[in-house]
Amino acid sequence: MPIQQLKEFLDEANVEYMCLTHPPAFTAQELAHHVKIAGDKVVKTVIIELDGKMAMLVMPATWRVRWESLSRILDTDFVDLADEQEFQDRFPNCEVGAMPPFGNLFGMTVYCAEPLTEQSELAFAAGSHTETVHMKTRDFLNLVQPMVLHRGFIKPGTQKPAWLLKDRRQPGAESKQPASGLVG
Repeated sequence: MPIQQLKEFLDEANVEYMCLTHPPAFTAQELAHHVKIAGDKVVKTVIIELDGKMAMLVMPATWRVRWESLSRILDTDFVDLADEQEFQDRFPNCEVGAMPPFGNLFGMTVYCAEPLTEQSELAFAAGSHTETVHMKTRDFLNLVQPMVLHRGFIKPGTQKPAWLLKDRRQPGAESKQPASGLVG
């Protein structure tokens, strides 16, 4: 969806938004830097395959997906990151990695991480790596009507569970060496 089509959709909905053109941004951190906003206000659009169907996850760009937890929450045996080659045709005129978070306009179910809903405003790529739209979160939620998920995501800086750590010993546990009986 080129920026013009997105603008027309937002104009028809009578919502306030601001479009910015900036140097190419291929990561959320670059986008946040170019438009001078906090990384957690940048929306990350992730296309997933959910039981053989494409769906869209929308979340703060600084957060990560917890795949196993997301699978349980969505009550499915199969949820995975979609292959870009399989979905790029679903987003005509959009650059891969710059799809706007309006899955409803592309026939996709949209799942939204709850932390995103708690922000007053957000910014997202508008179909290209050089154009960004800023708008109020409440307007975005009203237009998209996503299914809000309370779990399935993890915020930055959260320590991995112990079972994922390479060294699975308890913190502070010393390796137990047999005593030799020698004094040294």
